[in-house]
Amino acid sequence: MSEDRWNTVLVLGGIRSGKSGFAESLVAGAPSVRYVATAAGGEDDPEWRARIEAHQRRRPQSWTTEETGSDPALLIELLRSAEPGETLLVDDLGGWVAEVLNPARQPNDDEADVAALSSAVRETAARVVLVSPEVGLSLVPLTPVGRAFTDALGTTNQALAGACDGVVLVVAGQPTWLKGFAAPIDATPAAPAVVEALPTAPVEAVTSRPVAVPTPATPAPPPPPAQPPTVVAPPADAEPEPVRADVLRESTMTLPLVASGLTEIRPGMDLPLPSADSGPDARERLSGLDLPGGGLGALGEAVEFAAATQSTVTPRAWTGARVVVIAGDRAGGAVAGTDSADVERRIAEAERGAGLLGRLAGQAGADISVLRTARTGAMEDGPVADESAVEAALREGWKLADGAADAGRDVIVLAGISAGIEAAATAVLAATTGAEAVATLPRALVPGARFDDAAWMVRCAAVRDALHRIRQEPRGAVDILRQIGGLDVAVATGLLLGAAARRIPVLLDGPLGIAAGLVARDLASQTRHWCLLPELGTLALVRQGADVLGLTPVLEIGLDLGEGANALSVLPVLRAAVGLASALPVHPALLGEVGDDGLDDGLDGGLDGDLSEFAEPEPHGPGPASPGV
Repeated sequence: MSEDRWNTVLVLGGIRSGKSGFAESLVAGAPSVRYVATAAGGEDDPEWRARIEAHQRRRPQSWTTEETGSDPALLIELLRSAEPGETLLVDDLGGWVAEVLNPARQPNDDEADVAALSSAVRETAARVVLVSPEVGLSLVPLTPVGRAFTDALGTTNQALAGACDGVVLVVAGQPTWLKGFAAPIDATPAAPAVVEALPTAPVEAVTSRPVAVPTPATPAPPPPPAQPPTVVAPPADAEPEPVRADVLRESTMTLPLVASGLTEIRPGMDLPLPSADSGPDARERLSGLDLPGGGLGALGEAVEFAAATQSTVTPRAWTGARVVVIAGDRAGGAVAGTDSADVERRIAEAERGAGLLGRLAGQAGADISVLRTARTGAMEDGPVADESAVEAALREGWKLADGAADAGRDVIVLAGISAGIEAAATAVLAATTGAEAVATLPRALVPGARFDDAAWMVRCAAVRDALHRIRQEPRGAVDILRQIGGLDVAVATGLLLGAAARRIPVLLDGPLGIAAGLVARDLASQTRHWCLLPELGTLALVRQGADVLGLTPVLEIGLDLGEGANALSVLPVLRAAVGLASALPVHPALLGEVGDDGLDDGLDGGLDGDLSEFAEPEPHGPGPASPGV
């Protein structure tokens, strides 16, 4: 049984009751659906053919259709061979029962066929929704054949009702659940109730404290709640699960191993890349969808990114987000004008699942993991951290990505609440790209939406002195982190590397994400292809860093809510765009004829179609190269 407590559902209803439409709504959010059609015939019945075409036009182009036709055993075979990740919609069992009773198959043990179907439904590993007519409420048929069909269908419905997790009766388009309850597949994000405690790095390097935010109960994100969302904390006597010694030896990792048993993080790592074809193909597919007006516009960037990272032209909307909040601290001029108490308050709110990040995460159905790093030194005075602490922080970030992958998260939102991160990110940008620090360092914003220009000048001086100090120093990734980046940037860099290794997309915004992206690029250039910039924001630092990384922002609406909050704010919009791109069919005007799903019957049917219109015409006379001319 799946996380939302159902694998199989039986949908009952009379003729034109809306049962098929309701069944389709249950699986509308699945990445792909195998539609199993049981109806046979119709070649000489225009009205029956029109019914079939009406069903075809409702199906998304991403669905595949399989017909059981006149072989009832084929449906049983499909159910038994279905894989755990598949979704099947069988419509409907009336056609299946009619073929079971087909005189051409008699004599036959019809009850054995029904028992075999019931057993296949009970044992299938896939998601299955079965549609069946409810004929028990009508008059008893006058003919023996009609009575046999009614009895057989009633017996079949009873057997499958006992085998399914849920049973629903649809009357006049209104569903009434008779057994269980099944939410649509994309209604509830698959998030665990509690995030396991993260392991700590060596002393003085990194410490962490995870929290979780409850998943909303409704399909659409609710408006901001009046009260902060409730946090489900681990039991007081629960011990964090220890990290296995081979935690980085999973088959999804592609990095070389060293004698210590941990993956060596070094320049030139070979990490996976998203699909080079799926993204552009998905972007091109948008032009043919049944969308009004000019389509999705800039949101097509999110669709292309999702398609590339999922290696499919019909990507599914992200349902399991994890917000990773990295909380750091610094000394020196980088933190000039910073209210340390206010920073600590925001970190504590995130640890409780409260505050802005907690509310936005609750609306998005995301969980939160907060990780605190040790305080780093003043960049203008000397290296901000030693090499061993930087390496430990990189590994800790990698483990954060591992934890998200192991928990089934399908997207990571990188957030930061770090004192002095603006100055550190500016120094990283200047040191790695040659950017002018004064032009990119954000102004010092203090509580009350006021700017402290005196503090900004102190920060500028700190960045200037740090860059002058390292002018003769090596500029490798670890060197940059050790000299000016700090442990919070190191953890974020490790997170990007681990996410790329585990093929998890990351949503960035703000200075921390940009700085980590620039450093990670020098360790493994593949990481930037797993990153998306949902909202550009207002900072020149982010704009210039994103341009260097080749990240095209999806939206440019000028949000300035803080790191991670911008991405969480627009996440519902991105989900809606990706979901539409997957679910909507091709525009009817682009179909060759009504009901053909955009495919020519002759070409789609193999070599049996009429290809005469493609045949090369016979010449009416000798051509210029003909002999004897």
